[in-house]
Amino acid sequence: MTGSSVSFVRFTPCRGACRGTSSWRGSALTAGTIILQSVILSSCSGVQSALDPAGPEASDVATLFHVMLIGGVVIWLGVVGALFHAGRRAREPYSERTAGLVILWCGAIIPVIVLAALLSYAVWLMPNMRPWSSGGEGGLRQIEVSGEQFWWRVRYLDPEGNVLFETANEVVMPVGERVLFVLKSPDVIHSFWIPSLGGKMDMIPGRTNRLALEASKPGTYRGVCAEFCGPSHALMAFSVEALERGEFEAWLSGRQNAASNPGSQGLALFLRHGCNACHAIDGTDARGTIGPNLSAFGARGTVGAGTLPNTEEHIARFIRHPSEIKPQARMPSFGMIPEGDAEEIAAYLKGLK
Repeated sequence: MTGSSVSFVRFTPCRGACRGTSSWRGSALTAGTIILQSVILSSCSGVQSALDPAGPEASDVATLFHVMLIGGVVIWLGVVGALFHAGRRAREPYSERTAGLVILWCGAIIPVIVLAALLSYAVWLMPNMRPWSSGGEGGLRQIEVSGEQFWWRVRYLDPEGNVLFETANEVVMPVGERVLFVLKSPDVIHSFWIPSLGGKMDMIPGRTNRLALEASKPGTYRGVCAEFCGPSHALMAFSVEALERGEFEAWLSGRQNAASNPGSQGLALFLRHGCNACHAIDGTDARGTIGPNLSAFGARGTVGAGTLPNTEEHIARFIRHPSEIKPQARMPSFGMIPEGDAEEIAAYLKGLK
């Protein structure tokens, strides 16, 4: 009796503790699962999601992904179902004929049919995912984009292919109109990709590639370089703003007449410190072609191709120590410029609209 009582005293609290521990672990597991699912699903939307399409090409890419996913799930369920069936079956061996038929159908015929169907669907979608007109241009509005370490040169072209104006690290396009992107690179291979609008296209030195995209709804989207191009590859992004047709035409007209404020003290310092050797500002003596064109720089959302928010503090910091922000950036360090001069130049650039 004593041994039994001792046994009861020993094990009853343990059972309670174990139940509490099990309950706590179950709650933690459930919470962890919910958090993990939230993190995973959060990437399915936003300005850089191929699963949140804002154009017909991106919609086809998303549809193809979902079809492939469903196909993969069907195959997986079939394989797992067959394994469970074999595991629950009586342990008598299969006949050679039955085993041969299972191998033939499940290992060859059914996979070939499913994969052929998925491949045929993908090939059928390809013309829509890579649309362009015969002969290349075909009257489409053209925007030339050149990927350079580690930024984007953007030129808006007229119907004859002449440059209307040049900017950098931002693209503005009309909604409901197909735009032809003329893609180039002067240094290494880059890859032009706007996940919300369509698939990617490589930019290869010595070659001109063309990609036609259409935005189906207004919004701001994010483009990236999808081909490793150097230490600051991950710091090479650009913004894409899709505007209604009337807003776009107004922006285009205003951008061609952007103010430069040639009498500014900041511009004088910009020229004095030699920034114009690499950079251009329309309507001024700054006509450099090596680095990004800084006209209307204050209207841009970021500094350094999506690296930092566009503030005077960040502009001044980038002027004095660019390699600290973007490793191996080709812009030399101007740490010898007095901090006050850098701040004056930053204020001038921020005021360019």
